[in-house]
Amino acid sequence: MPNPHLKASIRLRDGKMGGYLARPASGTGPGVLVIQEIFGVNQVMREICDAWAAQGYFALCPDIFWRQEEGVDITDQSQAEWDKAFALYKGYDQAKGLDDLKVALAFLRATSGCTGKVGVTGYCLGGFLTYMMMCHSDAEAGAAYYGVGIDAKLDDAKGLRNPTILHIAEKDGFVPPEAQRKIREGLKGNPHVTIHGYPDDDHAFCRVGGKHYNATSCKLANDRTKALFAKALA
Repeated sequence: MPNPHLKASIRLRDGKMGGYLARPASGTGPGVLVIQEIFGVNQVMREICDAWAAQGYFALCPDIFWRQEEGVDITDQSQAEWDKAFALYKGYDQAKGLDDLKVALAFLRATSGCTGKVGVTGYCLGGFLTYMMMCHSDAEAGAAYYGVGIDAKLDDAKGLRNPTILHIAEKDGFVPPEAQRKIREGLKGNPHVTIHGYPDDDHAFCRVGGKHYNATSCKLANDRTKALFAKALA
């Protein structure tokens, strides 16, 4: 069943990608491209978009799995959903997906009322894609939450030229200590990157309702992201 919340329609060269678009009450403001976890454009992602809109931003969460299945909207509450999420993750074409996200960035910039300045943020797979967008697009700022796989793409950082935050859960079961060390070492010379570690947190510490959700750490990370976007997108 199609996700009824996907109100945006983003035209691509080889199809259309849906998305959830939340608008600020004022009708004007900068944009935030919100990149989903492996569970689709679900309630958690929609609420994140709504929260950005309440702060004066246009927030768009694209349906990045559309090439495999349109309108994925699942949770982390059952093994069947986890199995489906990992299957989608494994089948995701990162190169085509990055191209899709660049089009989504342009779509958001062109949205009526948007100032044209857009930040990118994302979680898990979306955290990795946030990093990649900051390396391969002209987004004004980025904030990646516990991105998985960044350690394998450190050479891409040569294209990273705008302020970027990496929020790293230091007890992340999907990003082991050696991968975290490689990220810190590989990016330490880039003046545009700020890495924040969360020593007591596991993966997805900002997923409301999730097993590892930590309200205190999540608020700290979100406040850092808000401060970056307030400055970079003004």
